[in-house]
Amino acid sequence: MFRKMLIAGSLLTTAAGLLVLPQFAASPDEATPAFHAEAPKDALPPTMEASIFTDIQTFNAYVVAGRVKKVLYQQPCYCHCDRSQGHGSLLDCFVSRHGAGCDICQKEDFYSYEQTRKGKTPAQIREGIIHGEWQKVDITKYTKNYMPPLATPAK
Repeated sequence: MFRKMLIAGSLLTTAAGLLVLPQFAASPDEATPAFHAEAPKDALPPTMEASIFTDIQTFNAYVVAGRVKKVLYQQPCYCHCDRSQGHGSLLDCFVSRHGAGCDICQKEDFYSYEQTRKGKTPAQIREGIIHGEWQKVDITKYTKNYMPPLATPAK
């Protein structure tokens, strides 16, 4: 009886320990996903038009991505789409439809946007992403109202 309680207690402790570990944070041995270390020298491709997405959070993720393309170009994506989709940075998730179905991409996108607005550099934002700070983003504020897209320049 005592042995069963000891085993059950050990399993419970182990399970609780696993719950408090960040689920997607990089381990020291894990390679950082693909990103560009410097700002782009050429024009970047456009992000997909936000208006094609009816979900408010997804719409807002694409609006935000369009606002911080140069920053996203310099960020890794921890859904590891560099391996599965051949992406070169977080920006590629929003140049395609991939970002619409990936909570990791969207949280990293919102994190990059918020940190940019706080005056952080792309390198500082990248360090935060690598350390898993993107997991703390409160996405509820992006699920309530549609954000206005950037005004298109007059032709």
